[in-house]
Amino acid sequence: MDRSANLDAEELKMTREQYILATQQNSLPRTENPQFYPVGIYGWRKRCLYFFVLLLLVTMIVNLAMTIWILKVMNFTVDGMGNLRVTKKGIRLEGISEFLLPLYVKEINSRKDSPLVLQSDRNVTVNARNHMGQLTGQLTVGADAVEAQCKRFEVRSSEGGRVLFSADEDEIVIGADRLKVTGTEGAVFGHSVETPHIRAEPSQDLKLESPTRSLVMEAPRGVQVNAAAGDLKATCRKELHLQSTEGEIFLNADTIRLGNLPVGSFSSSSPSSSAPRQTIYELCACPNGKLYLSPAGAGSTCQSSSNICLWS
Repeated sequence: MDRSANLDAEELKMTREQYILATQQNSLPRTENPQFYPVGIYGWRKRCLYFFVLLLLVTMIVNLAMTIWILKVMNFTVDGMGNLRVTKKGIRLEGISEFLLPLYVKEINSRKDSPLVLQSDRNVTVNARNHMGQLTGQLTVGADAVEAQCKRFEVRSSEGGRVLFSADEDEIVIGADRLKVTGTEGAVFGHSVETPHIRAEPSQDLKLESPTRSLVMEAPRGVQVNAAAGDLKATCRKELHLQSTEGEIFLNADTIRLGNLPVGSFSSSSPSSSAPRQTIYELCACPNGKLYLSPAGAGSTCQSSSNICLWS
């Protein structure tokens, strides 16, 4: 009974609220010309938007024109750019090229019918480095000199790869069949020279000279000087010494001549003004080894003209 009474009260309340709402809606004033608000961009905003769109379109056209011009000037193709061609074996560069920054390559080859020229206003430097980036070799071609810095420098022949010249900190090796020095002053050696053979050019003279010091030739098994078709001359300003410590000095020739020897003189017991000119002399020796000539007589005349030994 109570429950049904509550339901009736709620229905009555809802009916009253619906009536009030319907009454309020009917009491509101109605306008004959309702105002509508448009949706979009109008006025100066629309003009600015059109201006920016036009500016963007002009910029795109200019960029496209510049891109086409750059492609035309730089000669871009499918294979590369200008004189630069990209091939399967690497990059091929034709003509004269300038590198403003360091160039890192593995191998540089020229065309088969043209040489490879590396040119610089100052110098050309080629560096070699190891896997750690340390400098192991350097070749510098400058205006005054060509410098190579490495542990060992070698020059090899084109056929067989034979070493023609090599240099390191310990020695310099020349592997050519012949070493030819064409300078007018010859070859200058600051220290000793060890060689099995020294020979001059055909029809040319061989001259060994020390302008301010002595010239020493040493060999443990002997020194041989041979002139097969000419003279052998030994000239000095002071003494010429021929010394053999254990052996002997052997002169073997058809004729042995000793020039400019001093000539001793003696007075005979019976001088004669009509005596013939002396043409035969006797070879005499002083106790110190000095040789001199004495006019030959019936007997030895060395004692009579031994005054030369007194002044020697």
